[in-house]
Order: sequence, then C-alpha cells, then structure tokens
Amino acid sequence: MKSHKDLDVWKKAINFVSDIYKITESFPNSELFGLTNQIRRAAVSIPSNIAEGAARTSQKEFNQFLSIALGSSAEIETQLLIALNLQFISTEKHKELTVKIDDIRKMLIGLKKSLRNE
Repeated sequence: MKSHKDLDVWKKAINFVSDIYKITESFPNSELFGLTNQIRRAAVSIPSNIAEGAARTSQKEFNQFLSIALGSSAEIETQLLIALNLQFISTEKHKELTVKIDDIRKMLIGLKKSLRNE
C-alpha cells in the first residue's frame, strides 16, 4: 500500500479544503459557529479519513474510513446547497465546488472498489 500522500484523491481533497476555507471566509460572521464551521469540518474530514484509513493495517479498516470520507462528501454537497439557498455563494461557485466534490466522491468510490478487488 502506498502512502496516503501518493493518492490522487487525497491530493484533490487537500486542495478542496483550501477552496472551502476561501469561500467560507465571505460567509456572514453570524455563521462562524454554524454553517462555516460545519462545512469546514466536513471538508477537513475527507483527506483526514483517507490518511487515517491508509495508515491502518487492513483493507477492511481502510474501506471503513473511505466510507466516512464519502459521508463527509455528502454532507458538503448538502451544505453547499444550503449556502446557495441562503445566497452565501453564487450559482457559479456552487457549480464549481459541486463538480469538485463529485469528482472526489467518484475517486473515493473507485478506490473502495479497487480495495475489494485486491
């Protein structure tokens, strides 16, 4: 097993965290402990769970952590829609971030499938 740092999905997830932090800087201060905190935590959860899973000794454990990362991606998708509905982000930014999280989700699913085939 390679290091988590060698996984393209981990690299994309790290970059996505930066995107989320940048976009949430413009959210209202009243959301600092609400949506801002929630979406940032979910974003950080993705590469963190990939890394933790890759460090585990079994593929079963790695698969479980990838499932948690997938759950976090669904959370982010929901939170981005809420941010759009509240007009905290533009339609264009929503589409851009949704494409990125969809790409990460597909990569996570592909990685999970490859673990089953090993």
